[in-house]
Amino acid sequence: MSNAYQSMTTPNDQKNYVNDVGQVEWGAIPLNAALDKLKTTREGLSTGEGQKRIEEHGPNKLPENKVNKLMVFLGFMWNPLSWAMEVAAILSIVLLDFPDFGLIVALLLLNACIGYFEEIQAGDAVAALMGQLAPEAKVFRDGAMTRIPADQLVPGDVIRIRLGDVLPADVKFLEGDPVKIDQSSLTGESLPVTKSTGDEGYSGSVCKQGEIEAVVTNTGVNTFLGRAAAQIAGVESQGRLQEVLTTVGNFCMVSIIAWCIIELVVQMGSRADENPCLIIADGCLGVANILVLIVGGIPVAMPTVLSVTLAIGSSALAKENAIVTRLTSIEEMASMEVLCSDKTGTLTLNKLSVDLDNLIPYNGFDKAQIIRDAALAARVENHEAIDVVCFETYPEKDTMWDTYTLLHYTPFDPTTKRTIAKIRENATGRIFRTCKGAPQVCLDMDVNADDLRDEVEGRINEYAGRGYRGLGVSISEGDVPLDKAEWKLVGLMPLFDPPRHDTAETIRRAIDLGVAVKMVTGDHRVIAVETCRQLGMPTNILDTRFFNQAPPPGMNLAQLVYETDGFAQVFPEHKFEIVRHLQSLGKVVGMTGDGVNDAPALAQADIGIAVDDSTDAARAAADIVLVSPGLSVIITAIRMSREIFLRMKNYAMYSIAMTVRIVCTFGLLTVCYNWTT
Repeated sequence: MSNAYQSMTTPNDQKNYVNDVGQVEWGAIPLNAALDKLKTTREGLSTGEGQKRIEEHGPNKLPENKVNKLMVFLGFMWNPLSWAMEVAAILSIVLLDFPDFGLIVALLLLNACIGYFEEIQAGDAVAALMGQLAPEAKVFRDGAMTRIPADQLVPGDVIRIRLGDVLPADVKFLEGDPVKIDQSSLTGESLPVTKSTGDEGYSGSVCKQGEIEAVVTNTGVNTFLGRAAAQIAGVESQGRLQEVLTTVGNFCMVSIIAWCIIELVVQMGSRADENPCLIIADGCLGVANILVLIVGGIPVAMPTVLSVTLAIGSSALAKENAIVTRLTSIEEMASMEVLCSDKTGTLTLNKLSVDLDNLIPYNGFDKAQIIRDAALAARVENHEAIDVVCFETYPEKDTMWDTYTLLHYTPFDPTTKRTIAKIRENATGRIFRTCKGAPQVCLDMDVNADDLRDEVEGRINEYAGRGYRGLGVSISEGDVPLDKAEWKLVGLMPLFDPPRHDTAETIRRAIDLGVAVKMVTGDHRVIAVETCRQLGMPTNILDTRFFNQAPPPGMNLAQLVYETDGFAQVFPEHKFEIVRHLQSLGKVVGMTGDGVNDAPALAQADIGIAVDDSTDAARAAADIVLVSPGLSVIITAIRMSREIFLRMKNYAMYSIAMTVRIVCTFGLLTVCYNWTT
């Protein structure tokens, strides 16, 4: 957060409204207090004030780190193994051995190209984030609406958002009708979310329904997108394969230099009584001969052979629905020790279901009527997850509208938290209303609410304790005005996101491979615990408060992260920190994700895995992109990666053994052989 931005908030305000990762919680601040904090009004800023603030905060865009691509490419020719190959190329020219020169240069360029294209991957991730920013914004300046470039927005500006608009900055919505915002590119949520007065909206999300005004709270690097981009740009890592090649190169260079020195000392020492000029000339000839012989033992083809092996392996993984975007990640995946997995969509189906065994009817109704009335109050064309599951659960859904006629429908309203359908039964002409919504709302509507309250509230708490989302269903008989309707609670319907059928077995396979699976989710802790229970996983789940608390005696924070089985209610920044803590213990960490908020953690992890239907930014930051859902494809990829790594290991050991033998053998020959005869 910039100093200019901090100057607009008082210490007391920050204390009250700053979350545990140091960011202002604009959604928690009352609207009028937020306007005061931003020193603005509902009419927006003046042109002069806007210019002043842009000088303080800078433009509303993500920073671009300009890099010299030529220097990046040449950098991959500046390492010990490349030096040895370059020496070999020079000697080939000196000896007029042009075929060898061409082959060595080709290998050198191929190795550099492979490294270069992997190096620019982080830049691709930032570019994907920048591609989501809006080019223009409709803003109120001097009391009138005007269009300005989005990079000229500042905190305190009031903007208008309409259907199809991309939010140009982080905002807090002002008074107006609720709007639907598509945040899938940011959070991976599959459905638009309803936003109303006082809620937050994030830069890069899209308005799918409605029109509303909003005040800008964060711009540039301080936005949701900006923080993700900054973390991605700050990630620097070197692949383990590159470390191995560097070690081999160091060994080769040290061997060459050592044998050259030994040869020079031996030759000059054995001819100390001869003409000095002849000694120097013979010494130079001896060194040249040593270099020619020893360079033959340098594994110049090893980087290329290993890269080709990885490329063949990536093709095999692609057939298993795992697309490799960074070849060396195959080796790292083979070494994976900890896999941090999303819950929704990876361990679970990401599809709401009804727990039919835990339906609770009231007022003399039965479970079948709960299902029917919930289906009648659903509109599947809206593609709302709850509507879809209510309709799909009804056994007679295909003929439902032959039996009944919908007379009027009241869609879900965030204020009333319910939907109401007015229905006519075709066979009898009977007219009634059905309602589904928050359980507490349906309970309060019931004419016998006082008699049912303790029982229903107990069931609601029981649902919450098991991680269920409770849905209330009510009915009202007769063709009467809505405000005259007498409602009865039909029952409670528990909704949950069920585990995939193969997840429990897949986790067992992961354990057999020596990989610890940790659940990382933004859901509430009780939901995470219940999912672990259903999957047979340990239920030692922590929420993110542990980041601000002292770890148990004798244990640091990194050890606590490693000993924990999963994490709930996480922010994107927490995922990043979880990966860093595990890596600080020397663990090879894999992380799954699908949204912009996951991109920093994917980039930081040794193996970033973008799951099926991920955003462009998540795919760009990841090392492996999955094209089918579930955890099983990841475990299959780990097993295949280990098979590929075994082939690479066998070749590398053979190549290094040959190098040692050639270097030592010809080194001894050059010492013992009289080159002048």
